[in-house]
Amino acid sequence: MTTSAPLIRDDLPVTVSFTRRADPAHAREMTAWIRAGLSMAESFPGFLGGGWVRSRRDADEWHMLARFADQPTLAAWEASSERQWWLRSAQGLAEVTRTERRTGIEGWFDSPVAEEVSAVPAATAPPRWKQAVTIWLVFFPVNLLATVTLGAALADLHVVLRVLAVTVVLTPVMTYLLLPWITARLQWWLQGRRWRDR
Repeated sequence: MTTSAPLIRDDLPVTVSFTRRADPAHAREMTAWIRAGLSMAESFPGFLGGGWVRSRRDADEWHMLARFADQPTLAAWEASSERQWWLRSAQGLAEVTRTERRTGIEGWFDSPVAEEVSAVPAATAPPRWKQAVTIWLVFFPVNLLATVTLGAALADLHVVLRVLAVTVVLTPVMTYLLLPWITARLQWWLQGRRWRDR
């Protein structure tokens, strides 16, 4: 299956996320493999950071991210002999299931970009004011709820620890649940279509 790829500006930071499937019995090997790849990426110009997560301890999918300063620095890493060696070293250990690229905050408003895609450009990102309104529509009620519940429960903690705890909880909720949910429902508005033409 192919999807349309949004235009990716060369001068914006770009995040590549990829999912690998591996037998949970090989968790130690996968952890070492991922750390080796991130360690190599750190030595490349433009590397801004990276990490990985599993949905649960016995999950067979590993979700990884790497962020680069712009498209050319990401391309240099992807074309490097170090990365090619690293990918080859996982043969028989991990299977590629999905790869996506996102730039800036606009990435929340694009369809996911698979690695095997057609060259047809998708719709451009919506205006920033629409992006801000969309984020606010979920951020305000969730932040209010967190302030009333978590904030009250952690009232005795220092403000830095309280904010840290709240953001650690809210970031994955916003990232994996609420932003994808709200953007899917407001896609018609974000792309300038009428409600009845959804």
